Amino acid sequence: MDTIFALASAPGKAGVSIIRISGPDARSVVAKMGARLEPHDRKLVTLLDRDGVLIDQAFALSFSEGRSFTGEEVVELHTHGSPSIVAAVQDHLSELGLRLADPGEFTRRAMENGRLDLAQVEGLADLIDAETESQRRQAVRVFSGELGTLAEKWRKDLIRAVALLEATIDFADEEVPEDVYPEVNALITSVSAEVESEAKGVAVRERIRDGFEIALVGPPNSGKSTLLNRLAGREAAITSDIAGTTRDVIEVRMDVAGFPVTFLDTAGIRESDDQLEALGIEHGRRRASRADMRIHLVEPDEMPDQISDSDLNVISKSDLRPTKDRLSVSGIDGTGIDALLNRISNFLADQVADAGVATRLRHEKALVAARVHLSEVQAMLQSSADEVDILAEELHTAIRCLDSLIGRVDVENVLDEIFLSFCIGK
Repeated sequence: MDTIFALASAPGKAGVSIIRISGPDARSVVAKMGARLEPHDRKLVTLLDRDGVLIDQAFALSFSEGRSFTGEEVVELHTHGSPSIVAAVQDHLSELGLRLADPGEFTRRAMENGRLDLAQVEGLADLIDAETESQRRQAVRVFSGELGTLAEKWRKDLIRAVALLEATIDFADEEVPEDVYPEVNALITSVSAEVESEAKGVAVRERIRDGFEIALVGPPNSGKSTLLNRLAGREAAITSDIAGTTRDVIEVRMDVAGFPVTFLDTAGIRESDDQLEALGIEHGRRRASRADMRIHLVEPDEMPDQISDSDLNVISKSDLRPTKDRLSVSGIDGTGIDALLNRISNFLADQVADAGVATRLRHEKALVAARVHLSEVQAMLQSSADEVDILAEELHTAIRCLDSLIGRVDVENVLDEIFLSFCIGK
């Protein structure tokens, strides 16, 4: 495999820049630049160009094969963060035969070398993109390998079930210690319930990654745009006393108590003969219907009953009409904003309570597919089906679905489980 390099820190002027080199020639190439390193070494070095002229003094770290992020021999050069220094070092590395890494190639090598599974790679991508605390926490859980640990647990239980079934196939004429069906059924029932629960939570975990949407809805001049501007801390929407000022959906992305939230200012709901305004109202209705939560701005004497937790009724313009004992806000002076944000954060916290670690549509499809095959096995067991080979194949397929969560498809150790469980050859 060839040796690659790339800037591992952010581009531009900085106090320190980090250039990462990975591959079998990492240390030998750096040695040609005047920096001789032992495996798993760290020291201050001088970096020289091809004419022996000093490029920079740098702090160098070397990681031996099997003990680095990529699993390969790695050298990191911590140089002064001048763009000209970084360019000079990279140009010289290219002259010495190294190749500039492709996007994500270090992480790809880490996965290929068994340092990360596929789910951890996705978690790392989410961690890099995380903007809020909830996104960071979720990404860390995936990156730390929780999904892989869960998949491994399911895999172990299902392999045990397969081993029990295949023992009855391969050794039907031999004396099998006991009826294996009750244990098989118990294992499948347990895994199936956990898989189903994990699959159901994917949608809300996707929202943590991509952001929740909260729509501000109400009639014209109910204070939606003013409230949006107060929440955003800037003039995000045009405000006026003229009804129908807002015609398109205006979006403002915010961090609310660690949750990524996009507030939507929608057109005032009313009957209109203006074709453009009517289109804006309909578009706003559709966006609001798909939002995770809707804030309905209402008059004090028109306070309707609460429809659901995701539809919050709020009295608007409390600066003009103070209201006690009911949630009211003012986009002008900020009255009630903290209470409103607290209600929103509590709602979002409830949505993500007991969240699992499957976060992507790919995960959901794999979990649902596995659940379908497990359901087939459960149904066949309930009907006392004697087609053991079909039961085993359905379980094999379910295992492959779950293995796809972490990018692994390998069921060869089913034989190991058979030998350990039944002492075959005794």
